[in-house]
Amino acid sequence: MKLPAAFLLSILTLLVLCGTTVRAAQLEDMRQWSDDGTTRLVFDLSSDTDTEVFTLDDPARLVIDFSDTSLNARLESAVTGSGLVRDVRSGVRNGRDLRIVVDLTQRASANAFELPPGGGHGHRMVVDLTTGDPDRPTAAAGGQGTDPINQLIQQQEQAARDRIAARAESASDRASSSVTAPPVSNQPTTESRQAARPHPRRDIIVVIDPGHGGKDPGAIGPDGTREKNVVLAIGKRLKRQIDAMSGFTAYLTRDNDTFIPLRERTRIARRHHADFFVSVHADASGGSATPRGSSVYALSQHGATSEQARWLARTENRADLIGGVDGDLSLENKDQVLRGVLLDLSMTATVNDSLAAGTDVLSHMGQANRLFHSNVEQAGFVVLKSPDIPSLLVETGFLTNPTEERLLNTSSHQQQLAEAIASGIAQHFRRSPPPDSLLAWQRDQGRGGGSDEYRVQPGDTLSGIAASQGVSLAALRRINDLQTDVLRLGQVLTIPQG
Repeated sequence: MKLPAAFLLSILTLLVLCGTTVRAAQLEDMRQWSDDGTTRLVFDLSSDTDTEVFTLDDPARLVIDFSDTSLNARLESAVTGSGLVRDVRSGVRNGRDLRIVVDLTQRASANAFELPPGGGHGHRMVVDLTTGDPDRPTAAAGGQGTDPINQLIQQQEQAARDRIAARAESASDRASSSVTAPPVSNQPTTESRQAARPHPRRDIIVVIDPGHGGKDPGAIGPDGTREKNVVLAIGKRLKRQIDAMSGFTAYLTRDNDTFIPLRERTRIARRHHADFFVSVHADASGGSATPRGSSVYALSQHGATSEQARWLARTENRADLIGGVDGDLSLENKDQVLRGVLLDLSMTATVNDSLAAGTDVLSHMGQANRLFHSNVEQAGFVVLKSPDIPSLLVETGFLTNPTEERLLNTSSHQQQLAEAIASGIAQHFRRSPPPDSLLAWQRDQGRGGGSDEYRVQPGDTLSGIAASQGVSLAALRRINDLQTDVLRLGQVLTIPQG
């Protein structure tokens, strides 16, 4: 019997659709923190999905079944050699489901719950493993968990989301949502009773990284132009531009034809206590001379998550400071869980700052050259992966485009690009300067006379200002987003009203 053509076409269409069905969710990462007999596992998912969590004995294992989910991560990177996790493996069940098996060092009970998107993360499945009573029932997915570590994590995450949202909102009009500040202690501390210090009026430190160098030539243009030479010339011009601006000092990761490993470039920035890191490159397109224009990149959130796991896994990083040049938060005396939270929060805030600065740089780059991407792009560049230093990678143009190669070799175009990058960085920091910088001091000189403002005078303390203004210490900290109670002479505080 000959079947109608329309019927055959319908059958073929159904077969194609069945063969190209997209899975409902992807497991994108797994992270681990451990402390005092407790291990927390966080599974990052592209979307919500049904899960089943249970433990097995002899040998001790944790099993998580994700319904209609595929694996898009290297799970072995989450095994740090500490805590209750010995190894992790995965497999496909029923053709569509994902099973994760975590081999444990000993019997443990599991408490599982889900976290909705927030704080720079998407959907997350969290599993807390604890030694002790192995017969304790497992919490159903979606439960909130009530043990002290859960409460600490939730409080820290909420407080950080509030600070990060407020910081992003003041730095860029990207932030559109408002948040409620978390409760802050109203008790005067030793720090809040310390007299204000002289304002440092320090320079903002910018580290410039000309890409490639030495044995690594980078991209090579049709006429033989080497990327390492072009970006070094632009980097030197950019340094002169930034040094010429009041309140800024610039350093180069290299000032000659030297090869520097990617990780060493970020270490150089940390040694200089950089407020900002910018890596300068010239793009290349595979097999085509058509693409042309400049681009600006910031670190992707996935790259930040991966880097956080790397920092936690490396013991030599545990004593590093978080907070850039003003960093006063050491990881050395923090437990593994809290280290993970603090790094996560720091990386999220840093990515937000980078995106805000990238928007400013991109707007000025568009005046010096055509743009290949009209928005700040995000990618997992190794050179951008510092937890506390906002960083950008600027692709100044395409060396593989003959027209752009000729432009990139001219002193005038190199100067225009350097001026554009410098102007974008300056615009970003003039809008939101570090509190102890000269730019912050200059901004505050014209302030302090309003009914809702107070300029810090010699002998002032934070608790004393709160008492004299008739406001609570907690409200004063909160409205000024004070991370510490250290005051600077000449600093202008906003006084809560009502």
